[in-house]
Formats: sequence, structure tokens, C-alpha cells
Amino acid sequence: MATVVSPDTIRLEKRLNALAYVVSAAVLFLVVLMRRVKLDLGVDFTFLPPLHASLNALTAVILVYALWAIKRKDVQAHRRAIYAAMVCSVLFLLSYVLYHFTTPETRYGGEGWLRYVYFFLLITHIALAAVTLPFILLTFIRAYTGQFERHKKMSRWVFPLWLYVAVTGPICYLMLRPYYG
Repeated sequence: MATVVSPDTIRLEKRLNALAYVVSAAVLFLVVLMRRVKLDLGVDFTFLPPLHASLNALTAVILVYALWAIKRKDVQAHRRAIYAAMVCSVLFLLSYVLYHFTTPETRYGGEGWLRYVYFFLLITHIALAAVTLPFILLTFIRAYTGQFERHKKMSRWVFPLWLYVAVTGPICYLMLRPYYG
């Protein structure tokens, strides 16, 4: 049975969707730009990569908890967990962009089959992070506007992608860690 959505909810959803697309495009633009532009702020930000990995790992744990909570039908715990995962992801993103705008890129120095594993994980991590960001936001908007059936449909495929990104980030960090200056 389809839920009737009020015109006000539809208007709110449209505005939030537009915002989600703008935010996603801005993040993609910054990620591309940070590879080409380096800023000298006079501060050494080389302490940030372990924070990035920690925030991603924490996001992964929170996402698993959010899934567990909703499976138990604990909507409040699920909602709080998703908000926490979103906050961790925003903090990660801000820290990640700051780091890459101010610090030279670290290159992976491993050899053999581990090199292939690293680059497979890194490439899929980056590609899925870029592709899933707008869908994470859109899934969140569906729940925020009370469209829970649409939220549930999207989250079934967005959740595993977000979890994959959150798990592979720390793995890539651990594999790259020996090569930091």
C-alpha cells in the first residue's frame, strides 16, 4: 500500500534533494581540485591519516549497529546511529580534504600481489565513495521526510556500499601506513 505524501513533504524533499546534489558536486569538485592544488597553511597535518582511518572504522561500526537496531525495530536507536554515522563521515570528509589540500600525496610502495590488492581496494573505495555520496544523502532525505518505504528500498543497496567504503578506507590506510614520511 502506497503512503500518501503531502505537497509540503514533496516540496521539502525536492529542496533537500537539490541540496544533496549541490553538496555531492561540491565534494567531487574539491576532491579533484585537492589533487592539483596544494596550500601552505604553515601547519603540519600529517597526523590526520590515522584520524581518517579511525573515523571510517567508527562509521563502519556505527552502520552495523544501525542495521542491528532497525532489525530489532528500534527506530530511535537506528536514527541516532545514522546521525552519528553521518557526523563521522562529515568529519572524515572535512579532515580528508584539509589533509590533501595541504600535504603531498603518499605513494604506495608495496610490491607483488599485495600491490594489486591495495590498488583494487583503493580504486573501488574511491569510486564507490564518489558514486554513493549522493545516494547516501538521498536515502537519508527519504527517512527525514517520513518516506520510510522509499528509504527502505534505497537503503537495501546503499547501505552495503556505504559500509564497503567505510571498511576499505581503514584497510587502505593500514596498507599505506608504512610509506608515510
